Amino acid sequence: MLCADLSYLKFVKDATTFLPEDNHYDYIVVGGGTAGCPLAATLSENYTVLLIERGGDAHTNPYVMREENLLDNALQINDKDSPAESFTSEDGIPNIRGRVLGGSSMVNFGFYSRGDDDFYNRSGIDWDFDMQKTAYEWIEETVVFRKNELNLFQSSVREALLHADLKPDNGFTLDHEGGTKTTGSTFDATGRRYGAVELLNKGKPGNLQVIINATVERVLFNSYSTDISAAGVIYKDSNGRSQQVQVRRNGEVILSAGALGSPQLLLLSGVGPSSDLASMNIPLVHHQPFVGQFMIDPPLNQVSFISPFPIPIKGSSDRTVGIQKNLYIIEAVSAIASFFSPAITKTSRPMSSGSLKLASAKSASITPRVRFNYFADSRDISACISGLQTIGKMIRSPSMDQYKFVDKDGNKYYQFLGLSLPENISDRSKMESYCRRTVAPIYHYHGGCTMKKVTDGDFKVTGIKALRVVDGSTFVASPGTNPQATLLMMGRYAGLKIREERIRQG
Repeated sequence: MLCADLSYLKFVKDATTFLPEDNHYDYIVVGGGTAGCPLAATLSENYTVLLIERGGDAHTNPYVMREENLLDNALQINDKDSPAESFTSEDGIPNIRGRVLGGSSMVNFGFYSRGDDDFYNRSGIDWDFDMQKTAYEWIEETVVFRKNELNLFQSSVREALLHADLKPDNGFTLDHEGGTKTTGSTFDATGRRYGAVELLNKGKPGNLQVIINATVERVLFNSYSTDISAAGVIYKDSNGRSQQVQVRRNGEVILSAGALGSPQLLLLSGVGPSSDLASMNIPLVHHQPFVGQFMIDPPLNQVSFISPFPIPIKGSSDRTVGIQKNLYIIEAVSAIASFFSPAITKTSRPMSSGSLKLASAKSASITPRVRFNYFADSRDISACISGLQTIGKMIRSPSMDQYKFVDKDGNKYYQFLGLSLPENISDRSKMESYCRRTVAPIYHYHGGCTMKKVTDGDFKVTGIKALRVVDGSTFVASPGTNPQATLLMMGRYAGLKIREERIRQG
C-alpha cells in the first residue's frame, strides 16, 4: 500500500507570501488540476516551471481526502475557499467545478479508466502510442489502486449488469472495453484519496515552484508586426495584490485551467470571437471564433432507491461499470448520505453541445456563463433511454432482490428516492420524459478550446506563439468513460512531447 507522501509541499507557497527571486520561468502553467500537476512535474525535470493554482491545498481537509466523507456529500461548498465551487449552467442545472490544488481529481469519486480508441482516433492528436502507454503507467504507479474486492452493493450491481446482458465479463481492467468490468480507483484500501497533487512529488527540486490561492486574470502578449507571442501572466493573490510573471526566451505559457477556466482566460486576454470581445470592451489580440464553442457535459440520469437494511450499506465510490460502447456507461455508488444507492447512466458520446461566454470582463474569479444544451440532439435521448432500459433490466435481477422492501403480503418492491423508473421501460415517450426530468451533470464537461478549432495537434493555440492549452477544453469528444485517467495521462504526455520538441529544436 502506498503511504501518504506530502513532500510536494516543499514546492508550495501561498501567493500572499510568494517572493520569487526571478520573475522569469521557462514555463508558466496556469491551473494545478488533473492535467496541470503531471504537466508541471514533467516539465520541471528539465526546465524551470511556475504552477499557478487558484485554489488551496487539500491535504489537511478530511472532506476531500477521505472517501466516506465525500460520499456523505460533505465537501462543504461555499463561495470563497472550499475545494469545489458551485455554479448553475444556463440550462438551469446546478453544477460543480474543482477549486483546489489537484483540481477535480481531489473532489471526484475516484473512478479510473483509460480512454477508448475512438477518442484517440478523433482527438486531433497524432499520438505516439508507446509514449502514451508509458504516460499512463507513470500515473498509475503513483495514484491508482487495482483492487478486485467489492462491497456488497458493488458486487450485486456487477451480477445485475451481466444479467442485463452487458457482456462479456471483463474482470478487472483499466481499459475501456464493452461489457462489465471492475476498474481502478484513486482511493486506497483505507479510503484515503490519491489525486493529481501526488504527482508533484515527482517534480525536480529547484526547478518547480507552485503558488496557491492565486487567480490568473489574463495572459500577457508581445506583438511584433503580425506575430503575437505569449509573454507571461498577471495573477492576484487572496489580498487582491497583482503580480506579473513572465516566460524566458523560448518559454511558454500553458493553460491547464479546465474546460471552463481555459476558454475564459483566453477571452479575458483578448483571444476569441471579435464581436463578443467588442461587446465586453475587451481589446482584441487575436480573432479566434471558436473559443468557448462546442461545450459538452455528458448527461447523467440516475435511478435511486432507499436501502431496506437497518444498518446503512458501507459506502464506496464507483468501481463497477457496465459499458455499451459509444452509447452509455452504467456506474453505481453505494450509500451516498448513508441512505440510498443510485445506479447512473451516462451518455458515452454526447452529440449535444453549447457555448461559454464571459459573465465579467474584469475578473476571472467570476464563473463564466455556460450552456450545455443537454439532449438537444435526439441521439443523446436515444442513448439515455437505452441506458435506463438496461438499469430497468438490472433491478429485475435476482442479485438485487435484497434491496427491496417486503409488504405485509410478502410482495417485494423498491422504495425509490425521487422519480421512479417507468414500469413499462419499452414506452419510449415515458422514458424520454424520465430522461429530461432527471437529467443532471456528471461534471465531465469539455470543449471550449477544441483541437483543430482553437488548438492544433501539439496543443498550441493557433495564431499565437508560446501559448498552449493542455486540459479537457481541447477534447473534441468524450473519452467514452470518466475523463480522469485521460486527463492525468494527457498532462504527462504533453509534458514529454513539449520537452522532446524543445530538445529537437535546440
